Amino acid sequence: MSAISILPGLRALAPNYQVLVCDIWGVIHNGQSAFEGVVDCLKAFRRDHGTVLLLSNAPRPSAPIREQLQGLGVPPDTYDTIVTSGDLTRKLLGERSKFGTYRIHHVGPERDLTLFEGLDLARVAVDDAQAIVCTGPFDDNTEGPENYKDYWHLALDRKLPFLCANPDLVVQRGNQLVYCAGALAEDYQRLGGDVTFLGKPHLPVYDFVAGRLKELTGSTIPRQKWLAIGDGLKTDILGATRAGIDALLITGGVHEPELADTAGTPDARKIEAIFRERELKAVGAMRRLVW
Repeated sequence: MSAISILPGLRALAPNYQVLVCDIWGVIHNGQSAFEGVVDCLKAFRRDHGTVLLLSNAPRPSAPIREQLQGLGVPPDTYDTIVTSGDLTRKLLGERSKFGTYRIHHVGPERDLTLFEGLDLARVAVDDAQAIVCTGPFDDNTEGPENYKDYWHLALDRKLPFLCANPDLVVQRGNQLVYCAGALAEDYQRLGGDVTFLGKPHLPVYDFVAGRLKELTGSTIPRQKWLAIGDGLKTDILGATRAGIDALLITGGVHEPELADTAGTPDARKIEAIFRERELKAVGAMRRLVW
């Protein structure tokens, strides 16, 4: 592949697309505040070109994400709709509870309990559960996969399916990297457990997005007219590559040390080498999403 184009802004690409499928954490904000220029960028695309759908691996329904964005300086008119891994997880849990209360063991912080509201579920201990639903470590400020090596023994003995409601491995919270459910799920899978990943880079989430876009616009927008924007190589960019969607890489997120020089400027040669090794594709890269 030729060296990837390092772009000054989205303006040059925007006329080629009708939909932005944009990641949230690492692209729009860092968990503490919105990045400079990103709100104006998304508003400009909506005004002149089409639809902005925010696609997040957050393990919560989209409504709390909308509230969080508002608090971080991202008003509702920045985007058209939000799809989360939590939405997809709720759909699956709803299907599994159609014939009676579905017993789950939840691994994750209490802030994620909105995931289960309104569903016919019972949160129980591992020895009474039909499945594990993982939204992350119980305390993502201090815990990671190493803290759960012994925790999974009973679940593995009982062959419990593991529903991963956030396939991200880590996210950047301010200047700190914190572990997500995906890191715990990968360990469970390595130990022989059955894992269902609900979100990027797995293809079902893109079918879910297509359905949401059709509800929103009243038409089927070809995926050739979608542009996926993200900072996660294993989630945003891999997912877009698998789904046949053009991708724009944001290098200022979780992979910045791998993708940029010491000043934080995207390094085309580094990006090209990683993309060739991992068989990834993108139409361009920029440090921050700006117009």
